[in-house]
Amino acid sequence: MALEIWHNPRCSKSRQALAYLQDQGLTPEIRLYLNAPPSPEEIRSMLASLGLPAADLLRKDGAALKSEPEDAIIAAMAADSALIERPVIRNGDKAVIGRPTDAIDRIL
Repeated sequence: MALEIWHNPRCSKSRQALAYLQDQGLTPEIRLYLNAPPSPEEIRSMLASLGLPAADLLRKDGAALKSEPEDAIIAAMAADSALIERPVIRNGDKAVIGRPTDAIDRIL
């Protein structure tokens, strides 16, 4: 699996993470996840790579969903990808939420 980033170009943290990767000489596959929302299966796969429960991938806007069952949170994120925290970077079978950017070093 290639290096990939779930990226929102309007988000400064996402832009910083992409620049960080590029400064390392890396060219990740960029997924504009707001334009091409991940399926529930793709979210589950990313959560497995992150080693996190779905509630930990929710943005603050989705805080009301944190107490919902895992499947409900994943379904909500698939229906409205703006609920997904960003940026998410995966390298092989490991992934991190790239906040702060030095967290990315754990998977490089």
